Amino acid sequence: MAAVREGLPDGRYGRSADQRADRKLKIIGAVLGVVLLGVVGWLGVSYISGQDLSGRIITWEAVSDHAVKVHLEVVKDKDDTGVCTLRSQATDGSEVGRKDVAIDQRAGQVDTEVTVRTTKRATNAVLVGCTGAPAGNG
Repeated sequence: MAAVREGLPDGRYGRSADQRADRKLKIIGAVLGVVLLGVVGWLGVSYISGQDLSGRIITWEAVSDHAVKVHLEVVKDKDDTGVCTLRSQATDGSEVGRKDVAIDQRAGQVDTEVTVRTTKRATNAVLVGCTGAPAGNG
C-alpha cells in the first residue's frame, strides 16, 4: 500500500511563509524579553541603591497629653546623613504632632530617643520615612 504524503517534500522548495513568520516572531519575542528583563533589573537596582537610610520605631510612649517619646533606630552607611520624619496621631486619626529628626552621627547604626510635641493625647507614633544624602551634601 502506498503512503499518501501531504505537503511538499522537505528541503525542496525552501521554507514556507508560516515558518519564516514564526522565526521572526520568536526573534522579536526574545528581544522584547531581554529588554523587559533589563528594565526590571535596572529599576530594582536603582530602587535598592536609592535606599540610603532605613529606619524603624523600636518603641513609643505617650508621656503626657502633649508629648510622645519615640525610640528610633536608623541603619545607614557610616558617612551618610539624612532626616527621618516622625508623626503622631490622635484616636480619630488626625495628626497631632510631626517632627523631622536629623541623622548626622558617623555610625552605621544610630539609636536615638526623640520627644515629639503633640497638640493633644497621641495614640501612636509612626515613621513617615527617612531620606538621606551622602556626607558633605546635606
